[in-house]
Amino acid sequence: MSPLVTAPSPAVPRQVLAARTGVAVVFALNGLAVASWFSRVPAVREALELSAGRLGLLLLAMSGGAVLALTTAGLVTQRLGAARTVVVSTVLVAVGMAGVGVAAGVAGSLPGVAVALFALGYGSGTCDVAMNVEGAAVEKRLGRTILPRFHAAWSLGSVAGAGIGAGAARVGLPIGVHLAVLAVVVLGGTILGARAFLPAQPAPDTAATRRGGLLAAWREPRTLLLGLLVLVMAFAEGSANDWLAVAFVDGYDTSEAVGAAVFAVFVTGMTIGRTAGTVALDRWGRVPVLFATILLAAFGAAVAVLAGPGPVAIAGVALWGLGASLGFPVGMSAAADDEERAPARVSVVAVLGYTSFLAGPPLLGLLGDRVGILHALLVVPLLLLPTLALVPVTRPPAHPAST
Repeated sequence: MSPLVTAPSPAVPRQVLAARTGVAVVFALNGLAVASWFSRVPAVREALELSAGRLGLLLLAMSGGAVLALTTAGLVTQRLGAARTVVVSTVLVAVGMAGVGVAAGVAGSLPGVAVALFALGYGSGTCDVAMNVEGAAVEKRLGRTILPRFHAAWSLGSVAGAGIGAGAARVGLPIGVHLAVLAVVVLGGTILGARAFLPAQPAPDTAATRRGGLLAAWREPRTLLLGLLVLVMAFAEGSANDWLAVAFVDGYDTSEAVGAAVFAVFVTGMTIGRTAGTVALDRWGRVPVLFATILLAAFGAAVAVLAGPGPVAIAGVALWGLGASLGFPVGMSAAADDEERAPARVSVVAVLGYTSFLAGPPLLGLLGDRVGILHALLVVPLLLLPTLALVPVTRPPAHPAST
């Protein structure tokens, strides 16, 4: 049985079970798309002859597109419904993937890659909010923690994307062919998955809905603190996505294929944490589980950087992925504790979280120009430790509707 599918209760409607599967498929394909790009970052850097600093600025194009999308994704999801939003945004993801491959592998155009990455980021950011809102709605109807398993599906897609990328790098498959083929797979599969989503419900014009609007969500202390927590956890995850393969290639003098394989180890750790984490969350609750996993991520990241080349560093990468696995999905789940206000609150938390993707790549790239990108990753544990103070904010409020 797949780790994403648990034995259904007879009381759970078939429609909810179908939606659960559809959401898992969409998460997995989104992860496949993003990891496919990240796994070929070293090849794109080589094709365009970029320094670490210039590569960081190029990565900013994708992050900028994602952050811009997130400012309106909650409202778009409320208006169009999660299913339609996911499909439309994935069209942009597919166009961006194919565009990156053609611009880097065929044209050798830095501006072309930047435009394509912007489209990829914009589509991925919008899809991120919509699929998390749908996932939270399914979680409510199932009556148990499952959102981290949807993120595990994302990580499984990432493992597949990283593995395919490593294989493509090893055999010398052109970037344009690799990313274009996967763009078609991602778009077609997402359309099928979104068809199983829960029926869209018209947003009621009530006082609660108005108070739960986007501007109101920006004034809620708990929502903002959740966003800050997700920001740091997204940085811990995103820094590995952006730089881990490059760090091992440059810092430990490995091949591009080994760098992609190390990235696969990280996302495998993420997948295991998100799959097993739902059991821990239901048993012990959000706060103690997050305390433990954040400490594990800080330790693993430090080991990966300081242990030197070899199995110990790779074990650190696995612990880093395992420890960083739950922060983002638990933060999203906490933002969606009140289903009626979930789109606005998830959008706010996502905007703050994706700020790390906006600032992280160029800052780490510039720092990497001075100390090497491997040692620049020590910023990750230094940020994770003080973030422990934010963990209690994930505790479900006693009265969600009045928060």
